[in-house]
Amino acid sequence: MSLESVPPKYAQLVTELQRRIESGQYPPGSAMPSEHMLIAEFDVSRPTVVAALRVLRDQGWIDSRQGKGRFVRGRPALASLESARAGQVRLAGSEAAVPGEVLAAGVVDAPNRVRSLLGIGSSGKAFLRRRLLTADGAPSELLSLWLPLDLAESTNLTSAEPLKQGVRQHLESRKGVKFDHVVEHIVARMPTGEEADALSMRTGTPVLVVYATARDAAGRPLMVVDTVLPADLHELEDAYPLA
Repeated sequence: MSLESVPPKYAQLVTELQRRIESGQYPPGSAMPSEHMLIAEFDVSRPTVVAALRVLRDQGWIDSRQGKGRFVRGRPALASLESARAGQVRLAGSEAAVPGEVLAAGVVDAPNRVRSLLGIGSSGKAFLRRRLLTADGAPSELLSLWLPLDLAESTNLTSAEPLKQGVRQHLESRKGVKFDHVVEHIVARMPTGEEADALSMRTGTPVLVVYATARDAAGRPLMVVDTVLPADLHELEDAYPLA
């Protein structure tokens, strides 16, 4: 089976290998196919295979043993919950895969919270890309990407068309930055008039707002993902291991 024409290739490979582990084709304790075998079967490059195996290892599906290879651990108990974190999903997912429309894309005066999270100081200017996402044909959430002005230059974020790749991948390839971690804050409040209109909300319904600040390894803020969710349509869930 060839995955070469389906971007991103490594993500498609991850999905297929997870399916094989869950189905028992690769049972716990068994050795994973070698990199050479995966390259030949899926007709992809070695970096694609290495990236996919790294994801599986980091998520706990497989482990590596020095000098022996990679072995199946099985489906991680928290895999499905951990993958659903809002900031991670919005940074990695293709805009084209989520129905919606671009409402704004340009330089604006950032609100105080975003200024603080981005560390942009007194200038108050930031680049905003805002989309209204839909589910089953109805408004579901407002998604805003806030970036320092220099990071938005020479990118496709001003386009009214949805990005075919994830925002993280786009910025890392265009700007040479490296995303390392995300810090999330969740607040509950009443919607602004603009938010209520865009989301077709009933009077008196609050919103949940998830602020996900993506940072590099040095802690420098690169982008804020601001997701406004009608509280009567969404439920936030998290899971974590106990030490």
